[in-house]
Amino acid sequence: MLNISNNSLRDSVQRDRYVSLLRVESLVSGRVMLRLLSGLFFFLLVLLFLPWTQNIRSGGYVTALRPDQRPQTIHSIIDGRIEEWMVQEGQLVLKGDTILRISEIKDDYFDPNLLVRTKEQLKAKELSVTSYMEKVKALDNQIDALVETQGLKIKQARNKLRQAHLKVTTDSIAFEAEKINRQIAKEQFRRMEDLYAQGLKSLTDYEKRKLTYQKAQAELIQKENKLLTSQNDLINSQVELTSIAAQYRDDIAKAESEKYTAMSNMYDAEATVTKLQNQYMNYEVRTGFYFITAPQNGYITKAIQTGLGETVKAGESMVSIMPSNYQLAVEMYIDPIDLPLMEKGHPVRIQFDGWPAIVFSGWPNTSYGTYGGTVFAIDNFISDNGKYRILVAPDPGDHDWPNALRVGAGTTNMVLLKDVPIWYELWRQINGFPPDFYKGNGGNGIEGDTKMAQKEKK
Repeated sequence: MLNISNNSLRDSVQRDRYVSLLRVESLVSGRVMLRLLSGLFFFLLVLLFLPWTQNIRSGGYVTALRPDQRPQTIHSIIDGRIEEWMVQEGQLVLKGDTILRISEIKDDYFDPNLLVRTKEQLKAKELSVTSYMEKVKALDNQIDALVETQGLKIKQARNKLRQAHLKVTTDSIAFEAEKINRQIAKEQFRRMEDLYAQGLKSLTDYEKRKLTYQKAQAELIQKENKLLTSQNDLINSQVELTSIAAQYRDDIAKAESEKYTAMSNMYDAEATVTKLQNQYMNYEVRTGFYFITAPQNGYITKAIQTGLGETVKAGESMVSIMPSNYQLAVEMYIDPIDLPLMEKGHPVRIQFDGWPAIVFSGWPNTSYGTYGGTVFAIDNFISDNGKYRILVAPDPGDHDWPNALRVGAGTTNMVLLKDVPIWYELWRQINGFPPDFYKGNGGNGIEGDTKMAQKEKK
């Protein structure tokens, strides 16, 4: 009873008839409750000082550790038309096995003898290059012959010019001598004329002397004419020497012009040959693209293009293939605020979808059904989803991952950090603080990565 009123009913009630009332009024139950509350408080107090492993939880999925071991699609290099399928979905193919065959759809490559005809064009152009080379050689020989002939002709003309000089000199001396003879004959004729006038000489002697004088006069004119002829020959020799040099310069220049024209044609033909060689190799390589082959050993997972006669464009996906040999890894994403806490070699506990597990996030050692991993790579640039990608490899010191695990399976990941008391973790969660930044096995955040890189360089 509450004993609110002064009129107590305590004595008027027969308590033996009400067992519940006796239990309520009994002081033993209160003491038990107090003991229970005290024990619970003490248990909670002790629990607050137990260690708790800080962690970063994140979802992810299973992938391959190396890029060449991940699922890939095979593309068509050229435009074509599907002619024949050689495989089916789920089939194991080896590297180089033909998956399907396509045919041409461009009219530039319809000719079945395209390679043969292109090779014939190439041979014809190569012969053309050889012909031009021979023509260049012939013109070189012709130029050499002209240069040699020019030298000989110039020597001959110089000799002739020298002879003309000497002849002019000789004729000039003869002319001067004849002038002296004429002067002597003139003086003799004048004296004979005086002697004849005086009667000392006969008319016959006078006429003979006159004839001698006239002969000397005629001989002088002849010698002068001969000198002028020699001088004219000298001038002609000089002109001939100049004309020879000019003539051969023109002939050599013409031959060199033809030579350079032939060389230009030869270079054009060589460029055409190179272009045809490139075109021939392109055609030859293109014929190999009619067969889509497996780039590595793997399983055909899905045929993206189906049917026969369907046309595909260059670069369009044909089939997807999963490599048969691969190393599993987990790809997870963390918030930017947690990135400084990550470093290579950090331990990670992984729960795979489809594998039962009992997980205690703060006590990883008591969890069951999780698998160990270590941080293998950390992206230095943020992803499109606003988070940073972390690649986790299997922990060699832990038990192996399930054999039935496949690429693409979902995961729940816990990156294990520092061990702290539970009360500290509760205080951190209430205040919204991030996990503690501390020095792990691999170093302390970015500083640790820098030290590791310096050690690797050494």
